[in-house]
Amino acid sequence: MRYVVGYTGNDRGQDALELATSLALTQSAAIDLVTVLDWPQDGSMAPGTKRAQEALDQAAAGVADGVEVVTHVQLADSFAQGLLEVADEVDAGLIVVGAASNGLLRRFTVGSVANAVLHSSGVPVALAPRGYRHRSAFTRMTSAVGTRAGADGVLDVAVESAARRGLPLRLISLVALDVHEASDSGEAINKAHQHAHSVLARAVEKLPDGHEASIAVAHGRTIEQAIDEIEWDPGELVIVGSSRLAQRRQIFLGTTANQMLRALPVPMVVVPRDWVRNPR
Repeated sequence: MRYVVGYTGNDRGQDALELATSLALTQSAAIDLVTVLDWPQDGSMAPGTKRAQEALDQAAAGVADGVEVVTHVQLADSFAQGLLEVADEVDAGLIVVGAASNGLLRRFTVGSVANAVLHSSGVPVALAPRGYRHRSAFTRMTSAVGTRAGADGVLDVAVESAARRGLPLRLISLVALDVHEASDSGEAINKAHQHAHSVLARAVEKLPDGHEASIAVAHGRTIEQAIDEIEWDPGELVIVGSSRLAQRRQIFLGTTANQMLRALPVPMVVVPRDWVRNPR
């Protein structure tokens, strides 16, 4: 398995590299560390190529022992396009990017590069929260469960990922309550519990015998408040599906995923619609 990492010489680039390192340590995967430069107008060598390569080499030297790192200075019309091109070239199973640097009040603020990758990628995209510095293997896999089309596919990815990595699997159901319709709140919470338990039963059937699995149902006036009610491990990874509006095998963030993204204190992996992992 290979993970393509969008790297820039700032905190956002370091966030992405830290997340990719944790993923690689958990999965025994290799990292393709990528910086993208604009095509030179006169056909000459792109300005900054030497400095970009030196920055990549320095970043790669700081990666934990035992993780293979290959560096790439890619020329492309945009940073997102360069990442997608390298991901295709190396047959990557994941693209890793950092959050925008202006995320002040919340942990994630998706910038232009991450947004372009999210809406163009045919492979899952991992998003590192601002200031992410978890430096070891992951300890738990969490999947957001929903009732819309594609939810079963995301569950399958989460189950397979947790089983392959030997990680406990937690399923979460988030309920945003309408404060103006208080009479419906109890029913909404009960339905969320019932649905989560039914999904958990399906997950347990697919997991190896004895594999740890649990559920958590949280509610609040908003999805962000519901997320704040949940306890998160420093070594946690959240998997969500893309919107039903996405084209086949591509990503499009829906409203709930966007709300989750703004509040999560841990990394999120967004899985393309109808995506199936190729055997490696």
